[in-house]
Amino acid sequence: MNYRMVSYVLSKVLLIEAGLMTLPLLCAFIYKEFNTMWSFIITIIILNIVGCIMGHKHPKNTSIYAKEGFVIVALSWILMSFFGAIPFVITGAIPSMVDAFFETVSGFTTTGASILNDIEALSHGLLFWRSFTHWIGGMGV
Repeated sequence: MNYRMVSYVLSKVLLIEAGLMTLPLLCAFIYKEFNTMWSFIITIIILNIVGCIMGHKHPKNTSIYAKEGFVIVALSWILMSFFGAIPFVITGAIPSMVDAFFETVSGFTTTGASILNDIEALSHGLLFWRSFTHWIGGMGV
């Protein structure tokens, strides 16, 4: 297995997620939701650090076979959902990491299942992120 290539591709996925999180950050900025803004800023910083560490070396062997492809896809779902759940936990909108992870997985898989009773109670930035995860998932992530 080409572990360096798997790590390199996953690093790019995490950097893309960091870029996607700038849109809900902008939404939170427009609505002056400072707690939500900081949750996205912290998550973006974490994603950039982890993404840069994982992909700091370009692999010499850039071949990806079925085994690497399966691992990349599975880990992409898990990592994107884990890091996508962090803003919910930081703001306290969903205090449990397991519940926040479920909510984010629900978005990326476009199942629509939710643990939230009152979705409209979320801040604009978090509501945008939750809706955006459904859109990203619907586009085929």
